Amino acid sequence: MAKPDSERGPVSPDPWTPILEELVDGLEASARRIGLGAERAVLASLLDLEGGPQGDVALPVHRLAGPAGRPPAELAAELARSWAPIRSIEDVRADGAFVNFRISTLRLAQETLERIAARRGRYGGQDGPGPRTIVEHTSANPTGPLHVGRVRNGVIGDTVARVARAMGESVTTQYYVDDLGRQAAMITWIWSKPPDQWPPEIAAAALIPEPAVRRDDAYYGRPYPFVSAYLKDHPDAQAELADLVQRIEEGHGPSLHRELAEKILAGMLATLARINVRFDTFVWESSLLTDGSVDAVLRRLNELPSSLTEENGARALDLSRYGLPKESSRVVYQRGNGTSLYITRDVAYHLKKMRSADRVIDVLGQDHRLHARTLNAFFEELGEEHRPIFIIYQDILAHAGGRMSTRGGSAVWLDQLLDDAVERARGEVRDRWESLEAAEVDRIAEAVGTGAVRFHILRVAPEKPVPFDWEQALSFEGRSGPFVQYSYARAGSILRKSEATEFFVGYDPARYTSESEQALIRVLARLPRVLRGVLRTNHVQNLAGYAHDLADEFNRFYHAVPVLTSGAERPSRLTLVAAAHQVLGNVLDLMGIERLERM
Repeated sequence: MAKPDSERGPVSPDPWTPILEELVDGLEASARRIGLGAERAVLASLLDLEGGPQGDVALPVHRLAGPAGRPPAELAAELARSWAPIRSIEDVRADGAFVNFRISTLRLAQETLERIAARRGRYGGQDGPGPRTIVEHTSANPTGPLHVGRVRNGVIGDTVARVARAMGESVTTQYYVDDLGRQAAMITWIWSKPPDQWPPEIAAAALIPEPAVRRDDAYYGRPYPFVSAYLKDHPDAQAELADLVQRIEEGHGPSLHRELAEKILAGMLATLARINVRFDTFVWESSLLTDGSVDAVLRRLNELPSSLTEENGARALDLSRYGLPKESSRVVYQRGNGTSLYITRDVAYHLKKMRSADRVIDVLGQDHRLHARTLNAFFEELGEEHRPIFIIYQDILAHAGGRMSTRGGSAVWLDQLLDDAVERARGEVRDRWESLEAAEVDRIAEAVGTGAVRFHILRVAPEKPVPFDWEQALSFEGRSGPFVQYSYARAGSILRKSEATEFFVGYDPARYTSESEQALIRVLARLPRVLRGVLRTNHVQNLAGYAHDLADEFNRFYHAVPVLTSGAERPSRLTLVAAAHQVLGNVLDLMGIERLERM
């Protein structure tokens, strides 16, 4: 019988830890019995924990067989025959060159439920202090509303940060505000002029009546694509813009420039908040000039043997030895007039990050892949040992199959996508729960719709594009955010109907004899391992995959066995529901998706 919370001592984070320690102890003893000189650390490193039809854990013996001079299948059979029973392992058998172990469900249930009960919202993670980590993501230019193509950056970056925090790391999320570039200056250039003096090509498309409720990012950002198009054919305007860019970089830009950037950025952040993406700090690119960071980098670069002076007085770095494309093997980092370029300022920014953190993670779109390689080449030339970790993601595809561009005017705004998702979710909620009041429908629809978008993006590996499929994203049955939210709400509903006040007492792990109960326990036990994998690889899609697996297994359990009317099994099954409810909630939090107690 499980002990109540008050009688438990300190509990380690992962239920598999004591079980695997016992398994390795048993393996080490078996190896000694057959005269196999295998070190404990080697045996532990060879274990395959993925599981399958033959067992929960496998030992491939190929690396042991060679030095031992034995055929792999023969060695696996010997190890299995020499195995002495231990409480964590209920079955051991050889299958070809593998020794397969079936873990005791009773032991796994004890270890798993004990940890969920003890750690609750911290289950799955680890205790700190871990390394200092900076995650920089999104960092879209303050030129107008966020478009759908940039939301993937925020979803990936925010999820990476959430997982790192859960694993005990001291995490700071950063937004790098590019207020020096040509793009931000284009907004200032047009709004510096009275609207009645705007070029007709821009005014006709961009000047519209001001709405009753104005979003500054949409209002001030509206001229951006039209200014971009206008500049291509008007050299005089290009010259004006170039002069403005230089004045801003030299610190003599108009005060309007910062004001516009702040207003547009505020609107962008309001949109990101709808999908639970927020930031700890904002680093304005201009601050790297005022605090001397860029000057320090320029001095270091100018002293490098690979630094060259161009005919116009500009300075460039010869990076031909790094295998970059030919046109990118000579990179200008300082103009002839002495001003810096984006790459220089980005080097300065990263050096500041790498001085203040143990791990630096950048989330970048595929069109920044070359920039990431160039940054690393600069760090190599500067003799910097520290390197950022780059997460490169593919595009979210527009309905026509192409990528979206703000400058090209083909963007779908993120707010539009979220509004559409919420409206579609509202229809689903009304169809399923006709008795809900309008305010409750609106609240649930916002959480379901925005969560659906976030999950739909998260579930695809960053290196693959995301084709947006509304039916799949908003399904309450499939691999979707609403399915996970609904499963959490269903578990909560069972707990409320039970009218119990404590669910992790009075249960007996020996009563978990059905296939559905045992399968659910195995999925619950996986979370710490999943989070370690996400922390190590940044494969955030595995978190979404786990969330679906857990929701799916919980629903199988729900349909397979009674809970509230199960007699003597009731306390144990209620504990299992409480565990699933807790872990589903933890995973929703890690994915940045709102928990819904009622749906």
